[in-house]
Amino acid sequence: MRRSHPLTAILSLLLICVSPIAAASWGFEDATISVHGKKAGVGGGLKEKLVENKALPEPVSLGATDTLKIIVTATENKKAKRPHQAFLLLRDPRSNLDTSFPLSVRDSGKGKIELSHKDLPTQFLAGSNTLSASLLIASFGSAKPYRHHAFDLRIELDASAPPMATDKPLRYGKLPEIHHIFKADPKSPPKIITLVFAGAVIAALPALFIVWLSIGANLNHASKAFGSSPIPHTTFFLSILAMEGIFFKYYTSWNLFQTLPVAAIVGLITFLSGSRALREVQERRLTGLR
Repeated sequence: MRRSHPLTAILSLLLICVSPIAAASWGFEDATISVHGKKAGVGGGLKEKLVENKALPEPVSLGATDTLKIIVTATENKKAKRPHQAFLLLRDPRSNLDTSFPLSVRDSGKGKIELSHKDLPTQFLAGSNTLSASLLIASFGSAKPYRHHAFDLRIELDASAPPMATDKPLRYGKLPEIHHIFKADPKSPPKIITLVFAGAVIAALPALFIVWLSIGANLNHASKAFGSSPIPHTTFFLSILAMEGIFFKYYTSWNLFQTLPVAAIVGLITFLSGSRALREVQERRLTGLR
């Protein structure tokens, strides 16, 4: 009798311990597929048994009023168990479009799914064609996921129904380069227009003084007004000039965000100083000075 080497015995023991872990994989058992129509009686329709790693030899037909039902028990290493993911994948070999439908799986590992024409994408209903159906079962851990072609699904349309309008399928990929065209910065009007309007404003100043004199403006009270309330009158006059300067800066170089804060501060000063200046004018008028 030949005696084995101790190293050989240790390696054999390691292989025995590791092999069940390495061979762990997902699969299924007790799987059936059935197709029933609305007018099908008891026992009518199609019913086939699905076998792991083996596709049905003949396509399964799904009519416009039929319902396809799949019942399957997911297994991990030949033991019933609930996976993290279980899907039925349908793919159109002609266009390479595919979509997946999740199975409703219980804690015992038993899952089911029901499909009809209303659950399918419109691209699959554009014409009578045959789809490739695969089962996908996987979960967390080191167990090998299961994915295998289970059967072919032939879509049969209602001949009396009008053809269904379908949208162009969305395909992900490289798109043409987008060249951004930004709007040009606003330009100032021609200088001639600016000069015309500036001249019109300047020409209106003599007319303003003439109107003041015609309605009885009395410039002799200017010294009395500035003498009794110098700060309000001076501030009010300077704030009006400052506001004109702000408008000039906005017209020439400032933007709206630079103009608004400064205009708000100057406007508040104009309001406060103008109120005090008008109060002084009212006091003079109450004493009979016009």
